[in-house]
Amino acid sequence: MRWSDLQAVRLDVREVGLRDGLQIESPVPLEAKLRLVEAIVATGVRRVEATSFVSPRAVPALADAAQLAEQLHRWPGIHWSALIANPRGAQRSVAAGITNVEYVISASDGHSIANAGKKTSEALAATSEVCARIHEAGGTVEVIVATAWDCPFDGPTPPQRLVDIVAAAVAAGADAISLADTIGTVTPARLAAAVSDVGRLVRPDQIGLHLHDTRGSGQVNVLAGVLAGVRKFDASVGGLGGCPFAPGASGNIATEELAYWTQGSPMDSGIDVDRAVEAAAVAQDVVGRPLPGSLLRAGGRSRPLRG
Repeated sequence: MRWSDLQAVRLDVREVGLRDGLQIESPVPLEAKLRLVEAIVATGVRRVEATSFVSPRAVPALADAAQLAEQLHRWPGIHWSALIANPRGAQRSVAAGITNVEYVISASDGHSIANAGKKTSEALAATSEVCARIHEAGGTVEVIVATAWDCPFDGPTPPQRLVDIVAAAVAAGADAISLADTIGTVTPARLAAAVSDVGRLVRPDQIGLHLHDTRGSGQVNVLAGVLAGVRKFDASVGGLGGCPFAPGASGNIATEELAYWTQGSPMDSGIDVDRAVEAAAVAQDVVGRPLPGSLLRAGGRSRPLRG
């Protein structure tokens, strides 16, 4: 396939650095998070996962979720969302003013127990209650199926198990589905097969991909997703992130890299590359350590040397 074979594609990117990125870090002050919010909004991204309403004991870095939510009115025009793991999280999110949520269901029991303290079937059984609470508040529920391809505890996820989980989530009222490559093992062929399977249950615009770059295949998997009909992708400034309950998981695909490599192609991310690199630098300063993003380490786009 050539570039010319692709029709114009608008990628719908959700920035997840504030949640997936910061959840594995030492807690940072609220003001530092707000500085990062400012930088992220300046990139042009219009969907942002701001935080998660989970146990502060389990994820102390996001214990200030309600306080952060109180400040989000300062940036109108952004589709804010939060991650939850149970109906209680849905209730807390609504109370804080965030009515669009991502509800995580692990495809594998091993990860589900480590991540949420319950088996997959138990998490799936709570989907209808989560959806009812959020829909009553006028919001939306996106079910993120974690370990959609592989689990660090249980190994490969059987494709039929993934299909069954998605079917049950949709029947329970989920508005959208995201397939998460939690430990960064999926390859383009496996990704395309799963998207095809799930595509028999939901519309293409209801499918998203949450990709990690653990093995360097994250960005090529974006292209595989686009060719399979997906338009919604999660990304994180500087490649920040990882799952604290999945050994071996590393950062997400970097937002600035996604914006960079899609330039000049039929794919438009709507994200300003230079502003995204600046946001990644802010994230790096906020967490106080070097981030893995290649474009950030390279200093942004190549510029001619001047004598």
